[in-house]
Amino acid sequence: MWMTFGTLAALRDAGVGGEECSIRLVDSQRPFAVGDLLVQPFTVPHDAREPVQYVLSDGASRLGVLTDTGCATAHIEANLSGCDALVLECNYDPDLLEGGPYPRSLKARIAGRLGHLDNRTSGEILAALDRGRLKHVIAAHLSQTNNTPELARAALARALSCEPAWISVATQEEGFSWRDL
Repeated sequence: MWMTFGTLAALRDAGVGGEECSIRLVDSQRPFAVGDLLVQPFTVPHDAREPVQYVLSDGASRLGVLTDTGCATAHIEANLSGCDALVLECNYDPDLLEGGPYPRSLKARIAGRLGHLDNRTSGEILAALDRGRLKHVIAAHLSQTNNTPELARAALARALSCEPAWISVATQEEGFSWRDL
């Protein structure tokens, strides 16, 4: 099991052992290999202990994964630029979140700088990237209560000036299908 020291510390503080499996610590500043893949972690703003996201590469292609982050940063954009494929959080639509059933405190946490990405901010991140090699974009981590696939697709399609149907959406039940890079 791979995790940052902060994640391990949080698990231990919560009384979760992990003794039954091998734990490998991730340095958020250093790439590491898993088989033939190079995994580049990068730090993100989120309300967790030492949160990271990843860019995976086989030497020819790069897949960027960004979920569980509350805002855009230059560091995030630098790490995701030049990817061949992106899995990008589109957690909520601000209007659906505001009008939805969640308690005010949870709404504030989700929409905060250490919460989750709304559709518009995800589109802004996408627009800021070097997209010269981009072949696939997958909207992910959509709230079933505070978002719709159509709203997420539309926001990302605006950033790319493409048809919304080009954007894929990962579902909570099925994820997404294989892609060729």
